[in-house]
Amino acid sequence: MKAALVQLNASDDPGANLPVTRDLIDQAARQGAGFVLTPEVTNCVSNSRAHQAKVLQHEADDITLAGLRTAARKHGIWLSIGSLGLKTDDPDGRFANRSFLIDPTGGIVARYDKIHMFDVAVTKTETFQESAGYRPGDRAVVADTGFGRVGLSICYDIRFAYLHRALAHAGAEVLLIPAAFSPVTGAAHWEPLLRARAIETGCYVLAAAQTGQHVVSTGKPRETYGHSMAISPWGEVLVDMGTQPGIAMVDLDPAEVSKSRKRIAALTHDRAFEGPDV
Repeated sequence: MKAALVQLNASDDPGANLPVTRDLIDQAARQGAGFVLTPEVTNCVSNSRAHQAKVLQHEADDITLAGLRTAARKHGIWLSIGSLGLKTDDPDGRFANRSFLIDPTGGIVARYDKIHMFDVAVTKTETFQESAGYRPGDRAVVADTGFGRVGLSICYDIRFAYLHRALAHAGAEVLLIPAAFSPVTGAAHWEPLLRARAIETGCYVLAAAQTGQHVVSTGKPRETYGHSMAISPWGEVLVDMGTQPGIAMVDLDPAEVSKSRKRIAALTHDRAFEGPDV
């Protein structure tokens, strides 16, 4: 299977972002991609909860979801929409950070709501409280495709090895980790964490990312790290897109998953243990 990572520099305007994303998907399909992947918050990059409340939509009404489902159907491709910011009916008004796996007919095969919220103080001036605006999910998700089983996760989930190990134990051969990573943590941790998740599980890791300085109409400006990556089941970096928006192609070979897991069968070596005492 030929896959394509889409690296975006999305703004806080979903209507302006959609044609840009659709054009990159068109380019990837023309180059032979059968599976295309977009980053976290494909529809809107914004730190302003007030602005998000104005422009985000419920899943049933979301223009990005509808437009990208149409693109998948048009090209007959599998599509990972890394995530969309979506309104919910939660009493506290928090949004969902939701990933979608779309089949070649445009149907929604799987949904995944980001489990781990990015509540951190990276530096004195760079702090995030994702849980203030987004409610966490509570269910891990794997899905079958025509080219293998995929496990879904989003951005900060990368730091929780147990989630990805659970996905691999559930049969995942490809792990999806779309992101809008901080430049500070990206430079320090992005590649080693991606490679670790691949090495631990013997899975391909595909991580489409947002990149650069993002145009916002209101609120604090946002910058993301870029460097969308594809990692082999042995932990090799197959693709590193640097910081420019665009697409990058990678070949996925299920035999490489099997080969890696035979060489080091760590997924069969889990053992129950007691402690440590607290």
